[in-house]
Amino acid sequence: MIDQQTIEAHGLTADEYQRVLEILGREPNLTELGIFSVMWSEHCSYKSSRLHLRKLPTRGPRVLQGPGENAGAVDIGDGLAAVFKIESHNHPSFIEPYQGAATGVGGIIRDIFTMGARPVALLDSLRFGSLDEPHTRRIAEGVVAGIAGYGNSIGIPTVGGEVAFDESYAGNPLVNVFCLGIAGADALILGRAEGAGNAVYYVGAKTGRDGIHGATMASAEFDEKSEEKRPNVQVGDPFFEKLLLEACLEVMRTDALVGIQDMGAAGLTCSTCEMGARGGSGIEIDVRRVPQRESGMTPYEIMLSESQERMLFIVRPGREAEVERIFEKWDLHAVRIGQVTGDGLLRVRDGGALVAEIPAKALADEAPLYDRPASPPADLPRRQALDPGALEPPPPAEALAALLSSPQIASKRWVYRQYDHMVRTNTVVPAGMGAGVVRVKGTGRALAFAVDGNGRYCYLDPYRGAQLAVAEAARNVACAGAVPIGATNCLNFGNPERPDIMWQLARAIDGIADACRALEIPVTGGNVSLYNETDGEAVHPTPVLGVVGVIEDARRVLGRTFRRAGAAVVLLGDATPELGGSEYLKRVHGLVRGQPPALDLERERALQRLVAGAAADALIESAHDCAEGGLAVTLAECCFQSGGIGVDAAISEPSGGGDRGAAAAALFGESASRVVVSVADGREGDLLARAAEAGVGALPIGRSGGDRYRLAVGGTTMIDAAVAELERVWERGLARYFEDEAA
Repeated sequence: MIDQQTIEAHGLTADEYQRVLEILGREPNLTELGIFSVMWSEHCSYKSSRLHLRKLPTRGPRVLQGPGENAGAVDIGDGLAAVFKIESHNHPSFIEPYQGAATGVGGIIRDIFTMGARPVALLDSLRFGSLDEPHTRRIAEGVVAGIAGYGNSIGIPTVGGEVAFDESYAGNPLVNVFCLGIAGADALILGRAEGAGNAVYYVGAKTGRDGIHGATMASAEFDEKSEEKRPNVQVGDPFFEKLLLEACLEVMRTDALVGIQDMGAAGLTCSTCEMGARGGSGIEIDVRRVPQRESGMTPYEIMLSESQERMLFIVRPGREAEVERIFEKWDLHAVRIGQVTGDGLLRVRDGGALVAEIPAKALADEAPLYDRPASPPADLPRRQALDPGALEPPPPAEALAALLSSPQIASKRWVYRQYDHMVRTNTVVPAGMGAGVVRVKGTGRALAFAVDGNGRYCYLDPYRGAQLAVAEAARNVACAGAVPIGATNCLNFGNPERPDIMWQLARAIDGIADACRALEIPVTGGNVSLYNETDGEAVHPTPVLGVVGVIEDARRVLGRTFRRAGAAVVLLGDATPELGGSEYLKRVHGLVRGQPPALDLERERALQRLVAGAAADALIESAHDCAEGGLAVTLAECCFQSGGIGVDAAISEPSGGGDRGAAAAALFGESASRVVVSVADGREGDLLARAAEAGVGALPIGRSGGDRYRLAVGGTTMIDAAVAELERVWERGLARYFEDEAA
């Protein structure tokens, strides 16, 4: 008998349980209740977001696979596809930072090779609280070590990403991981169960009790009892996954598979019912045949375990022995645990006993969908109110030093030096030097990819903030010399049952949809992570966008740094200086206020096409987008890691020059759609003519050279400092927190 307390413990509402009764026509047993609870969790069903996600543009001439499969895929030419996705592992990383982050890496890698692609690169997008807090430093150290430990061991380079810090993430860090793989465009494998009688194989690691109800845990807020959820966190083994990856790819080359699915969130439950639903079939399995590493496991535990490094295969008739031989060669388990049926049911047996029988489609596709109440936060007008003229700006050189030492802007070398970002020898742009770029072996092409998001912008205006995330990720890809061709997203928000949080989520999705449509970048999949809050305090709304682009000639790849002295430096794009939501306001004045930067999507698209085209035609030697810290920080970053090349630059007096905040906005405002480029010798006129033709503002602002950083506004030198001294400040900004800890 299922009582009310048991129903609530499984995260189901009274209405949802009533729907379970209607689907089954009877009361569920405990195993069936557990199966419904994980499949109808927010983490697996997207019941609060699915109605809104339908707004996203998902089709395009290059799209080979859109949302609904393990990962998305786009055509990159030469019969090849880029397969990519971003996923979150936020809740587990708060409870157990190392394993939470490590298994997040393992899970996203499996999503990629499940599609028949060889993973070639990783990016991470991380958010932590203030580094002044020892607890934050412990979490950050554990997360970075977990990403490094798994990625390095399996031999997939982590080539870049982003790391941000804000008090809103103190009780709930965000750990989002992006993976990119390469596959034959006509060789993608889908997660479908088809063909009644076809064998169902369990392959990979044995099942244990780790991770049980992990999906349910990821669909609830944290409180003072969060540490008690440690058993819900999975434990990963990257060396085992490396064997699994190679064995799976070898099997895929034989054409022995009908379908394949990773046992990720909700484990065996999710893989069986989703494969059955996609293929319009049923699946019957016997849990006694499932390899187990712990004794006495119940069907409930086996079905809900989220033990890592496991896959489900549907094998073509007569090919079973071939699959078994390949896995035996790799010293891995390949065990037949059931078969495909034609009745559409997920049927679970424990030997001869029937322990669960549920329509697969009801589990995978018919979870309740909620159009939740949504309204803006009551204090939104206060958040957006800002009078820059009322602020007392410090001397510009002092403000620049403060920004360069901010962990938000400072060098992330402390993070990426722990990653092996050169393994497999395909990495073109070293970590920290711009977007991630890898060669596509066997072709002259390269792929560029970036992840970006700004929680402060979305806190102030989720619609515009989400658009800016799309634009910046695509702009970073364009700054590498690539044409953006596809996107994936990870939507990190608080409790959607709160109208203000639901409003943030809905508006952010609207912003992503409109930006991707305007920039002609289809969304091929992604992830929604909700209930990111502790004791009622939500994280800043943080949509993270991953964008992939193609560089036709890998020799034309750009980085952010000046390559030589004497190059003309040009600012592409024109915008009114704005301080709203900037790192300057936060770092120097302690404010998160104002409107995020305005964004004209037509101008943004023209800018990106101009930069990518100029790179392809060798008009420019470097490109760096103006983002956090504004023009002053961007110019400094163009000098850093260049071998000491300085810059002498000047911009005109902004309108309202008498306003004491105007100079600060010109230097440190984060206005969108701007890129600083250095121009190839003798090609400045060509670049300016092309910019004029494209309708993109282009302002020559100075030249690279010397060993000093000079920046003037309206004829007055605002900053004059040695590049080496500024670079030391920048290099120490993040590392000092962890070096002090070690001391």
